[in-house]
Order: sequence, then C-alpha cells, then structure tokens
Amino acid sequence: YYFPPDEDNFLLVIATADRGSLHLEARYNYEALDTGSLFAGWTFSGGDKLTYELTPMLGAVFGDTQGIAPGFEASLAYGIADFYIEAEYLHDSENHEDSYTYAWSELGFSPLEWLRFGLVGQRTRVYSSDLDIQRGGFAQIISGKVTLGLYVFNPGDSADRVSILSLGAE
Repeated sequence: YYFPPDEDNFLLVIATADRGSLHLEARYNYEALDTGSLFAGWTFSGGDKLTYELTPMLGAVFGDTQGIAPGFEASLAYGIADFYIEAEYLHDSENHEDSYTYAWSELGFSPLEWLRFGLVGQRTRVYSSDLDIQRGGFAQIISGKVTLGLYVFNPGDSADRVSILSLGAE
C-alpha cells in the first residue's frame, strides 16, 4: 500500500506462482495506475554459501498503459546479507515516448530469523516525484510464511517522501 505525498494512496498487487523453474507473475498498479501486467520467465539458481537466482522474464502490459516488457529478477545471498533487483523495460505500444525502464533493488541484512532490514532504491512512474531514482530504507518482520514490511523512500525530503506498507504471504 503506497502513501505518496500530494496524491491518492493506492494498492499495488503482485502475485507469483512457481512450478520448478517456471516463474509466472501478475501485477496491478506496478507500471502505471489502473494497469495490469502478466509475466512469464525461467529461473536459474545455484550456489552453496553464495547463492544466486536469475529469472529473465517477458511480460504483457494492459490497461491505461499498454505494451510489452522484457525484464528480470535476480538475487544474491551470503550469510546474513542479500541483494535483490527487479527491472524491466516497458515498451509503450501507444506512445513510444512513454517507454520507460523500471527498477527496484534491495540490500538486506537478516541478523535474526524474524528480522530483515536494509537499503532500498527504485525508479518508477507509478506516482509523481521530482527524483528520478528514489532511495531509502526498509524493515521487515517475518513470521513463518508471512512478511510485514515498511519502506520509506526519500526520508530526508518531506516533499518527495513516500511510505509503503507491505504484506507478503506464501
């Protein structure tokens, strides 16, 4: 749930399904408000102490914004530290000037089984901001298969501060 300044709050939904290496993903309000997207990809993973996952994907975007979106999700983890990134290039089929690269990245630390916190960055057009790349911090509480998180972008800039409350479930 997003709380952008001087704009209406909105819900962003992401649902995933994995079967072996096949990865399917549906999103709403991710690329733009009142816009949905469907992605399919294949996950490659490995490692023992240093683990990795890489999922190249291709998506279709529909609603107020329409187009195709090649992208990927990737993660690295070692001990209590992890890095995650998801990125896509939205090729807007109606207005090529609105084509855009989206990205979300996290550098996280999990010193306790139930706690993860770190730094977060994003590039988005789903709401207005004077900043091309937004950055901030996050904290998550993990209980079994449920994760509750708080993200705060641009914490030192009240005009561009954005808070996100997240809930994840497996």
